[in-house]
Amino acid sequence: MRLSPRSLQQRLLLLVLGVVASVWLATAALTWWDARHELDELLDGHLAQAAAILVVQQGQELGEASHDFDAPSLHRYAPKVAFQVFHEGQLAMRSANAPSNPMVGTATDFKAGFATVQIEGTAWRVFSAYGAENDVQVHVGEEIASRTSILQAILRGALLPMALALPLLALALWWAIHRSMAPVRLLGGSLAQRRPDALEPLVLEHAPAEIAPVVLALNNLFARIATLIESERRFTADASHELRTPIAAIRAQAQVALGEADDTLRRHALLATLEGCDRASRLVDQLLTLSRLEASAVPDMADVDLCALVRQVVAELAPKAIAKAQSLEFVANGSPHLSGNETLLAVLVRNLVDNAVRYCPRAAHIRVTVELLDARPALRVEDSGPGLTEAELRRLGERFFRGSDNNENGSGLGWSIARRIAQVHHLHLSAERSATLGGLLVRVTV
Repeated sequence: MRLSPRSLQQRLLLLVLGVVASVWLATAALTWWDARHELDELLDGHLAQAAAILVVQQGQELGEASHDFDAPSLHRYAPKVAFQVFHEGQLAMRSANAPSNPMVGTATDFKAGFATVQIEGTAWRVFSAYGAENDVQVHVGEEIASRTSILQAILRGALLPMALALPLLALALWWAIHRSMAPVRLLGGSLAQRRPDALEPLVLEHAPAEIAPVVLALNNLFARIATLIESERRFTADASHELRTPIAAIRAQAQVALGEADDTLRRHALLATLEGCDRASRLVDQLLTLSRLEASAVPDMADVDLCALVRQVVAELAPKAIAKAQSLEFVANGSPHLSGNETLLAVLVRNLVDNAVRYCPRAAHIRVTVELLDARPALRVEDSGPGLTEAELRRLGERFFRGSDNNENGSGLGWSIARRIAQVHHLHLSAERSATLGGLLVRVTV
């Protein structure tokens, strides 16, 4: 069972959290050890001072001293702490680093509580209190510098490891992010090394969840570009082949006109040349229209009155039908509207009606009907011409395909253009034999 690729975000998050947690644990352990060491030293100093007091008391009990006894210094922090004991205004006991005079006030002016004083140029924090009797006064002081040392030790323990850890943390984070972004660099390198004409799918093994949609979108884009290029190549080949015929005809008629001495025959050749130019011009227009339809995006849509649009197109093509003695009929059942591009829809209707007029024989009947089918707009173009065989109906829509047994000038692109416009508007275009007129019936439905 294959596991789904881990998300790039998950990979980055897990790696960064793992690195930060490891560095933080190491820093916390070092900070704890340093702060604990300094705290132990300080508390050991207080314990040593308490022990000194017990030594003095024990000495007094043994009669070693009865007045102004100095306690010994038993620890390196002991000089940072001092105490005094006054009895009836006289110094009864003190530490070795304590002065002879009271640390706070005087023997007669005693005030209990905390005070910050200067003793021989050194700042001290002193706590004063009465003893068991009011004639006993106790002063216990500590150098403020010792507190600063403790603070510096704590800050040193907290900041110094972090200062040392920050470069390592930055390096580790860079490594983690660099490693996590490897698929992105791999994708960029693969794209940079591809040939401009390479349109095969991009393969990226074990792509993360954030990269997989990009790879899929690129592969879909390559597929669409390949289809478009193939269509353009086929279109160019077909168009160049089809353009050779009118150009060759124009050249032949021009040569005839140049070498013909008879005015009537020369005029006939010149008219054939103009007819060939018209055919080439129409072919170029159709090629350009089809090219724009295949290359452009969805056109602007608006509400279109189908009856008015078809009526206008039929009116424009009526002179051409009259010239062939054809009956061009327009029938409107209802007033259907649809959303579309009016210009393109006019091209669609014009191609269908023009094909009917062009390929139907003289005196043919052509009927153009606009109606509503199941409350949806529909268009029918049917004629009494020869129509198309089943084989020709199956080939209808191939570029440059024209039905047999017709002598009209044409390129076979009209149906291709109409079908492409119908696709843009999500319309259904179909052709069959007309049951009423016997010729071709073309339906355009929503």
